[in-house]
Parts: sequence; structure tokens; C-alpha cells
Amino acid sequence: MLNIQENIPLAKYTTFRIGGPAKYFVEVSSEEELVETLVYTRKKGLEFFILGGGSNVLVSDAGFPGLVIKNKLCRTKIEGETMEIDGGVFLAKVVRDSAENNLTGMEWASGIPGTFGGAVRGNAGAYGGEIKDVLESVKVLDTEKMEIKVCAKSECDFHYRYSMFKLSPKLIIISAVLKLQEGDKKEIQKKTQEIISARIKKLPQGTPSAGSFFINPVVKNEALIKEFEEDKGVKSKAGKLPAGWLIEKADLKGKKVGGAIVNEMQANYILNTGNATAEDVVILASLIKQKVRVKFGVQLKEEVQFVGF
Repeated sequence: MLNIQENIPLAKYTTFRIGGPAKYFVEVSSEEELVETLVYTRKKGLEFFILGGGSNVLVSDAGFPGLVIKNKLCRTKIEGETMEIDGGVFLAKVVRDSAENNLTGMEWASGIPGTFGGAVRGNAGAYGGEIKDVLESVKVLDTEKMEIKVCAKSECDFHYRYSMFKLSPKLIIISAVLKLQEGDKKEIQKKTQEIISARIKKLPQGTPSAGSFFINPVVKNEALIKEFEEDKGVKSKAGKLPAGWLIEKADLKGKKVGGAIVNEMQANYILNTGNATAEDVVILASLIKQKVRVKFGVQLKEEVQFVGF
């Protein structure tokens, strides 16, 4: 029996700690409950949104007018070098379980918040790795046909911070299969700790945010690429520049609108200083995009998903 609640505040369910109430809210812990919920939304004519770990999202101050479905599918199955993981499993657990089973290939995800399903949807990546590098297939629920099917990696159209699931909200990720490699547990754990330590040093800790706010853009301005390479002492990869570097060079570190502020450590993070509204964040994000576009001719695109706008 589904426990559908009404007018549930969403701020506490997001890492940004921002957002109004969901008109309806339900937690699902199995495929059967997920299917039952989607049948219910269709019958009632409700819009729905799948909520994972609450990172990488900005919920409107008005909340969400339909049904928010909190994904709590948390099964993990490990056979040899293969892991089958439900979408509601936190990414930190995937990293930990792979290490415990002497499997290498997920160390790059150390310290990244959110759930596995969200990581697959956005082809999450860091420190030279991406989900698509180790993914074999994705099990999805097609909410139009109400059918469960398995998509091979080649069907998922994975690119930088992108998959077909981003443009196909009718496809809900149930689980995915990873193919990892055998490794040494101590070496894997050592690399994991090194990455976590590096993240702690350069990323904000303890202040609410959604994570990286903008996608790192690919630029064609050779002079700008050269300036970045000379400034940071590293080569640009295929013309891609860090959004944080562009924001910093536009003199926007510490820029504040209401309770939202551009992080001083890593400028691609917008922080909630305690009382930020979604409107504050939207205004600040728009200002950032305008300043970077005027100064560098580069159009930034949000990585964060807007919900209820």
C-alpha cells in the first residue's frame, strides 16, 4: 500500500536545503511500488519527479505541483567483477562496496554526493573517470508503455555530463550493471582516500550547495585557452575550460544575491549561506552567465536540474 503524503517540504531532501513543498510525496522501495506509483500518477493525471539523493537539483520556492517520488531502491548484487546496483543506492556505498570486494574502477567517484541513478543519468565523472567507462547496461521503466527494459551502454548516448535519460524523463532508471576489474583492496582504498582528501581541500565543506553548478564549456577561443593553460599550468582537454575558472576570471568569487553566494574556494559552487531562496540562486546564476558571456563570449549551461519552475 502506497503511503502518499501531502504538502511535504522538499528543502530537507536536497543538499541545497532550498525548495517549497511537494503537493504529493511518496517513497518507493521496490520495482513493484514504483510501477504502482506510476500507474497512480497516470490515473490521476499528475506530473511526477524522481528524487534521489537531492544533490544537483534546485527546487522552486513554490515547490512541485505534482508527485515527488523518492527513490529508495537500494539493492546491490556483486558477482565476480560485475556489480548490479539499484538507482537509489548512494554513490558512496557503490565506491565502498567495490573496494571491499577488491574491485577497481570507481575510485574517481569518491566523495561525490547523491545516488547511483542520478550519477548514471548525468554520466557523473571526476578525476579522469566517468560512469560510462565502467557501465554495461541500464534497466529502466518506460512510463509511457509501462514496460521494464534493459538498455545497452551503446543505446544510452553517453557524453560529457549527459545521457539520453536527461532528455527522456519518461525513462526511469531502476538499476544498472557495472563491469569493474580485479584490484588490490589496500591500493583501491588508498586511492579513494587520496581523492577524498583532494576534494576536501578544494571544495566547500559543511555549507549547503547543489554541487558543481555549471557544465565545463568547450570553447573555440584559442587565446582564452592559452590564457587558462598558462594560468593553471595544465593543458585544456579538447578545448574544455573549467566553468569555475571562467567565473573567477569574471571577478565573481564572493558575489552574493540574498542568501546565495559564489564560493570563494571553487567558483563553480553556489552556496546557501543559511537563508537562500531558489529565486536568489536563479538571479545569481543568471548574473554569472551574463558576466561570463559578456567578458569571454562563452555561454555557460547549468548542470543543476531545476525542479518546479
